[in-house]
Amino acid sequence: MNASPADTAVSEFVMSPNQGERPQGACINTLLLHYTGLREDKLNEWISDPFGEALRWLINPQAEVSSHYIVDLDGRIVQLVPEARRAWHAGRGSWKDCNDINSCSIGIEIVNTGHTGGLPAYPKHQIASVITLCKDIVARRGIAAERVLAHSDIAPARKADPGEHFPWNDLFHAGVGHWVQPVAITQGARMTQGDCGESVSSLQMQLARYGYGIAITGSYDEPTLQCVRAFQRHFRPDCVDGIADISTQATLDSLLASLPGQNCNTQTK
Repeated sequence: MNASPADTAVSEFVMSPNQGERPQGACINTLLLHYTGLREDKLNEWISDPFGEALRWLINPQAEVSSHYIVDLDGRIVQLVPEARRAWHAGRGSWKDCNDINSCSIGIEIVNTGHTGGLPAYPKHQIASVITLCKDIVARRGIAAERVLAHSDIAPARKADPGEHFPWNDLFHAGVGHWVQPVAITQGARMTQGDCGESVSSLQMQLARYGYGIAITGSYDEPTLQCVRAFQRHFRPDCVDGIADISTQATLDSLLASLPGQNCNTQTK
């Protein structure tokens, strides 16, 4: 198998066996960003060589996990799975009408030790390469801005990557993804776990309208808290607590008001 048309930005192609065919007619309409994190059973190895250990894991048949690309701390990009193939990076999750994210997405792993490792800042060279790669993918695939997502967006109960320190604003200003300036945090009314009523239902409907997989129950339950927390990680990262304060709700309002048009490209080459 050959590297995809993005190979102008790719320094190496290392085939991962952890892949499969996309369903016939699959629409590649989502770009999903991850951090590599740390394997807690091998912390020392992953801390000393985060790229090498992550790469070895992503090509290990026993791991049953992969991504299309991995971006090292210094900006080097390695491709692991051809874009036309289904990589195993998303796991259980959903976004809008898709419950099989692996089949409709391209996945990028970004080397970072994650929350277990203190969630260090992403180096500028690394983010520059992520932007270059993302711009190439979204342009070729016609991926809508609002479908450039965090792993935590599609699986709020399970995942927190790429985390609240990931510079989504830098990607947006470079022409990648959908983002608005977060509304400043102020004192005032807020909703939290245990609350019920129309205000909670309205919040759930707004989150679902944007794409989050959330049930409209009218009850601020644990899944709602997790969903709000995921939203905050991506769009209001100054305070990630799962509480729908004025800032969170106003940022969500602004995000929905600025939604761009939908787009879908069925190209799978």
